[in-house]
Amino acid sequence: MRKALFLIPLGIFLGLGFFLWKGLYLDPRELPSAMIDRPMPAFDLPSLTEPDRQLSVADLKGEVALINVWATWCPTCKEEHSFLNQLAQQGVVIYGINYKDEPVKATSWLQRYLNPYREVILDKEGRLGLDLGVYGAPETYVIDAQGTIRYRHVGAVDAKVWKQLQAIMQEVEGATS
Repeated sequence: MRKALFLIPLGIFLGLGFFLWKGLYLDPRELPSAMIDRPMPAFDLPSLTEPDRQLSVADLKGEVALINVWATWCPTCKEEHSFLNQLAQQGVVIYGINYKDEPVKATSWLQRYLNPYREVILDKEGRLGLDLGVYGAPETYVIDAQGTIRYRHVGAVDAKVWKQLQAIMQEVEGATS
């Protein structure tokens, strides 16, 4: 009986070890989102570029677009920013959500690194990000013309990711035409 008691901690240790080992192989970019195929959460937040102007979901509707969650404190956001500028120059509609950031820093950032966004929503407290289920910046969503979220990507957008996002955007456009 006493020997069996010594095996209990070993069993617990091995069980925890298995779950930790399994966790090493999970890709955070593949985390599911409860928001897929749901409307963009309602919000009424200021524009970063025009602080006297309030933005809402209605401002995002009308065409298939990307919504990019970013912040100046995010090194990966800086890494992806030049690629977002390239996409915007190609005519891709991108809306920005400046997430838990200081407006002065964010405005300076966009002046320094250029602004790829049609509109930038200032989510200073992170409420919209919370409603979206944001894990951290950057995250990019594909929305359809009605403002429904169709896809979510966690991490930087680069040429490889863009191919996937572009295919999804084309599929969404085809489904709504």
